[in-house]
Amino acid sequence: MTRRPVPSACASNIGRRQILKLMGLGGTALAAGGLGLGQRAFAQEAGTVAFWATATLDIADKWPEFAIQAGIAPEFTDNGNDLGPVIARLAAGNANDLFDVGGFQGGAEKELARQGAIVPWDLSKIPNYDSVWSWAKDIAYLKQDGKQYGIPTVINADSIIYRPDKLGKIDSYGAIFDPKLKGRVAMEDAWINSAIFTAMYLKESENQPIKDPGNLSESELGLVMEFLIKHKTDGQFRTFWNGWEQGVQLVADEEVDAMTGWEPIVYEGRKRGLQVEYAAPVEGYEGWGNNTVLLKGAEDRGTAESAHRFVDGLLGGFYGCELGKARGYIVPTDKNLDYAKAHPTEYAPEEVEKLAEHVKAKFAGKVFWQNARPDNFQLYEEWWQKLRNA
Repeated sequence: MTRRPVPSACASNIGRRQILKLMGLGGTALAAGGLGLGQRAFAQEAGTVAFWATATLDIADKWPEFAIQAGIAPEFTDNGNDLGPVIARLAAGNANDLFDVGGFQGGAEKELARQGAIVPWDLSKIPNYDSVWSWAKDIAYLKQDGKQYGIPTVINADSIIYRPDKLGKIDSYGAIFDPKLKGRVAMEDAWINSAIFTAMYLKESENQPIKDPGNLSESELGLVMEFLIKHKTDGQFRTFWNGWEQGVQLVADEEVDAMTGWEPIVYEGRKRGLQVEYAAPVEGYEGWGNNTVLLKGAEDRGTAESAHRFVDGLLGGFYGCELGKARGYIVPTDKNLDYAKAHPTEYAPEEVEKLAEHVKAKFAGKVFWQNARPDNFQLYEEWWQKLRNA
């Protein structure tokens, strides 16, 4: 999954001064909001942390409220989500001089740790980590050499967006490759999603010799990409879409009847009055995570303590409720429901629980994990360019 610009997810870049102004640290605004003296003093002492993350993780104008609750004022910057440039800026650029915490697609931890660009978390300083769902803690690439480099902060599982009024019920990625739908289907212009979706289909429905769709060998990758190239040259795809806006527009303009993509596009399509569903494919879902990592620069500058407090705040419930309400994404902890029950006028507990059960149900079935940095990632890049040129 290319994670993921959404309509309200522009870079916030909310700095300490701006947040404190929004908090009303003269006392008037805070008092008007019903906050006590202790809370006002706590907010005034809030530290800052520079959070460099995919736009999916931004809660925009809700960060000031987060800062009051967590005691940390985030300075959010959108990293553009493309892991290649992100890793380059961390390894050889200035990103570690500027940022404290990264929010990246899962799978980059191994390479970033190897390059010394990130350092392990101290879980004893993140008490809310205990509440994270056990299966989310078990995601393989969160740890390297027994050390915790990634914190699972947002998780979901992707599949197919489709129009039931046009197609009936869809329950297989085979619809994307069905010649009857030639020119009425689309995939994303990103191997990180489209290659794994195709590999899942070939493995599960065509019995092709593929071991792990998220980490293809050279021969497996060749099989998958030749399959995609053939279908592209045959005119199967309306397009290979790129970015949130184009993905939404394909659905809104009724240019396609089915496409692999992100679940929030379904919600947006429904907002626009369309019959849009998200498939539960027999081949399984593509699981993914946006994980938070501790950048080496934070350790060097002495801001690691603030970084730990910030990530603990992300797992505290408020952030999860807000992200779920805004995006339909889940922070994998029951703290979200606890917070909603304590603040039912802000977040409906039944909706928070429904979202959690929806995501848990996906992961209770067959899931193949997305890997942002497979062993042959450079070969993936080469093959994807061949596809673009085909």
